Amino acid sequence: MTTATHPPMQPNPLREGLTQQRVPEPNCFVIFGATGDLTRRKLVPALYRLYTQRLLPAGFSIIGVGRRPSSDEEFRATLRSAIGAAPGSPDDSPVWESFAAGIRYVSFEFHDPDGYKQLDQVLREQDEQRGTAGNRLYYLATPPAVFATIAGCLGESGLAKPEDGRWAQLVVEKPFGHDLASARDLNDQLHQYFDEPQIFRIDHYLGKDTVQNILVFRFGNAIFEPLWDRRYVDHVEITVAESLGMEGRGGYYDTSGGLRDMVQNHMLQVLSLVGMEPPATFAADAVRDEKVKVLRAVRPLTAGQIGTDVVRARYVPGLVTGKRAPGYREEEGVAPDSNTETYVALKLMIDNWRWSGVPFYLRHGKRLPKRVTEVAITYNRPPLRLFPDGRTSGLEPNVIILRIQPDEGISLTFEAKTPGPSMNLREVHMDFLYGAQFGVSPPEAYERLLLDAMLGDHTLFTRSDEVEAAWSILKPVMDAWAHEDAEDIAIYEAGTWGPREADRLIEGDGRRWRRL
Repeated sequence: MTTATHPPMQPNPLREGLTQQRVPEPNCFVIFGATGDLTRRKLVPALYRLYTQRLLPAGFSIIGVGRRPSSDEEFRATLRSAIGAAPGSPDDSPVWESFAAGIRYVSFEFHDPDGYKQLDQVLREQDEQRGTAGNRLYYLATPPAVFATIAGCLGESGLAKPEDGRWAQLVVEKPFGHDLASARDLNDQLHQYFDEPQIFRIDHYLGKDTVQNILVFRFGNAIFEPLWDRRYVDHVEITVAESLGMEGRGGYYDTSGGLRDMVQNHMLQVLSLVGMEPPATFAADAVRDEKVKVLRAVRPLTAGQIGTDVVRARYVPGLVTGKRAPGYREEEGVAPDSNTETYVALKLMIDNWRWSGVPFYLRHGKRLPKRVTEVAITYNRPPLRLFPDGRTSGLEPNVIILRIQPDEGISLTFEAKTPGPSMNLREVHMDFLYGAQFGVSPPEAYERLLLDAMLGDHTLFTRSDEVEAAWSILKPVMDAWAHEDAEDIAIYEAGTWGPREADRLIEGDGRRWRRL
């Protein structure tokens, strides 16, 4: 633990004279892994933006915990540098000084019981000096291997269950487990010291405004919800395309792959929001109950279906935006004989009343031509050909497109007659863009999620049974792949839209992937 002088508590000048909604109770935000990339790039910039928006309580404090020795002043300087280019970046104003006054740092090994005594002492000092009221949020921005260790040490030291009406929340980053068995083990280990209402399993995709807007779009508009089922919908596509490769993450990615890194969490979360039934209320557990029901209704994949309805592939050298990109096996940290998948496509069926017979096609890949994440709801074609002379031979179905990134918004495609005396039809688009409509870009996902965690709102966080249901869907696939060798994986050139096998997957059903 470092010795530091403590600047006097300063009021937040942005809060004076203003009353704000959704401001959490006073608390201390403890970040384990405070010197890591996630803390610098996402967590502290998000907290600072919340502070500048007057959404954090007076006296709000941050305690960084890491193995690397550092003083309070050095840690503050590191964080200031990290958020210097972010919106609402710090300057010499009293706002930054007020925010920085609540920042402390403690250094110890995560398994060391004495370190948690030091942490407890600093927490008590912050309670006394800044009025943080004994409320704590512990954020595990660490490798997954130490999640259970930290939770256990917090429990053994008495920091997991404060008394006298105070609260302690535990936020756990992904990946939550490596498979179904490890996810269950981790749930059991966390539940030894933290009750389920204390645990917030974070998936940053659920913090994106467009993902949240799926619920509003469906349940807040009477013209769409009646058409959101098997009678009208032909199929659903969920796409997460990335143009980047490993970007220094090759060592991690080679032990994970696209199925674990993207499909199990982000994409199945989006699927559950698209497919869920209307909840009785928008209380957290009411929403999560319906999401779990959808995941449990996904038809289990048999060994035969894995061969026909699931595709995995790896990128080889190619051109991305006119520049040569290395193949996956050439990336730093990747084994030269790796058979880890960088592309996944699969077809899932949901066996319930709403979606019976409607395929959900999911695809995700690295080193594709562009970065885009979207959900496309494709409707059935009109049953009769009313327009003569073959002028509607290219008639396209109606599609609702929910764009999650990078150009957040919603589009509706439909057919319209072109000007003139002839009955010629053309596909047209109605577009809603967040930036154009509201004049601002959507906030960063972590802003919403961190605020909700401090407020104790679980709606956008995954529950233990939800995590296990998602792993259960993919368990047969992972079991099958574990017995395959490198020759069983397809390949695609970097800068293309994936392997031909993925096209055959959807074309075998008489459909085709949307052009992005």
